[in-house]
Amino acid sequence: MATKLLSMEKIDKRFTGVHALRQVDFDLDEGEIHALVGENGAGKSTLMKVLVGINPKDSGQIYYMGHLFNPRDPRHALEMGIGIIHQELNMMEHLTVAENIFIGREFTRRNGIILDKREQNKRAEELFTRLKMDIDPTEKVGRLTVGKQQMVEIAKAVSHRLRILILDEPTAALTDAEIEELFAIMRDLKNRGVGMIHISHRLEEIHQIADRVTVMRDGEIVSTKKTNDVTRDQVINMMVGRVIYEQPKVKSMVAPGAPVVLRTHRLNAGKLVHNVSFELRKGEILGFAGLIGAGRTETARAIFGADPIQSGWIEVNGRRVRINSPQDAVAKGIGYLSEDRKRFGLAVNLCLRDNIVMASYDQFTRGLFVDAKKAEDVTEHYIERLRIKTPSVDQLIRNLSGGNQQKVVIAKWLICNCEILIFDEPTRGIDVGAKSEIYAFMNELTREGKSIIMISSELPEILRMSDRIIVMCEGRITGELPIEEANQEAIMHLATMGRQAVLARE
Repeated sequence: MATKLLSMEKIDKRFTGVHALRQVDFDLDEGEIHALVGENGAGKSTLMKVLVGINPKDSGQIYYMGHLFNPRDPRHALEMGIGIIHQELNMMEHLTVAENIFIGREFTRRNGIILDKREQNKRAEELFTRLKMDIDPTEKVGRLTVGKQQMVEIAKAVSHRLRILILDEPTAALTDAEIEELFAIMRDLKNRGVGMIHISHRLEEIHQIADRVTVMRDGEIVSTKKTNDVTRDQVINMMVGRVIYEQPKVKSMVAPGAPVVLRTHRLNAGKLVHNVSFELRKGEILGFAGLIGAGRTETARAIFGADPIQSGWIEVNGRRVRINSPQDAVAKGIGYLSEDRKRFGLAVNLCLRDNIVMASYDQFTRGLFVDAKKAEDVTEHYIERLRIKTPSVDQLIRNLSGGNQQKVVIAKWLICNCEILIFDEPTRGIDVGAKSEIYAFMNELTREGKSIIMISSELPEILRMSDRIIVMCEGRITGELPIEEANQEAIMHLATMGRQAVLARE
């Protein structure tokens, strides 16, 4: 019989206006990978924050290795062998890999006066060898891929004699190869007796890696099942309380003869945008597909003025325009929802109202003063229109779920009257219920005549939402597919065509 590592019993937690956890029971065995799933706002992250001491519980008990456990803070939890890898990695990018792993526990000589980098690098290398990770301890963390940075975080946690590892959306920004590497490391840790809690919205991963799955909804546990005893559709149904269908679109919804609202001609920008030419029509969702590093985000950033264009040109509504900054793009009616909403789309320490109106303050000012009543009325309108779940307009953005944060970003650009919207990975890190709401709203926007460029790494999403699909590989457009002819195989063929094949066609 497996040894019980963790037992959380009757955990209750309230925030202002929100009952986040309601009498939650959760347990973890030694050498088990236990998936924790649910819509954003279901309480998954809050439960884990209680476990590692970020948020104190209001009531209930935690038993760790058979003993009552009350973590003071994440450092205390880590010292006790419970580590957490957050979705937003917390690394010192200017320091080396070894320096990040042993920060606060540096190896020294001469009675602590001199840092012993050689010993520190040696210990890090031994750790990587044990974990079968191919990482140079002397490399600066800022030069590593997101996948490698995540592995450094795992190695750092393991160096604390880890017994429990919590992984919050660990695969959200990884390539397929990096995901396989991560899963291999997780299986190795499992064989060493480490228990893991795997939070993910990618339900297809659950059967690949997890032994059990627990579903949460509205701060409560819905069910805990062995993964072999439950299907993906059953998990989705438990998560949202309803069936969500993700059928591909079979016909373009763009009106015949719809005018071109955006055109690029042989656009070149940086290392990953080479001779990119395409058209976007009024009322169209134009999907951009491709593997990580294909140049899709870089193309969007060039169009939005976030990165300089080296050559080529852009037309908006038939007129050639110069876009040298995001301000220029907004003035031309272009809004950009970044894939990294917390870094580029939101001010997480400000409230919901301030985030919604921040890009259009000129509409809410009287001389030197902000018309607070007008700003609040507009915010309330978009809270209702986009069904943003929040106790008030004054709620801090960091306290909202990922899906609701994404809706706030959408509202920000709608207030600016943007007719062209670029959605970059619009549902990354968002649960299936919130995804469905975002999809419905995107379709509503196109019915109103707005046009959308949607960049997505999820092929089912591309096929469900797009009227037409542009595929990129190594900075170049490798093909264009009407939705009537598109399927996953055709997209992947174009996404892996390679630079030489594209050059030969050009």
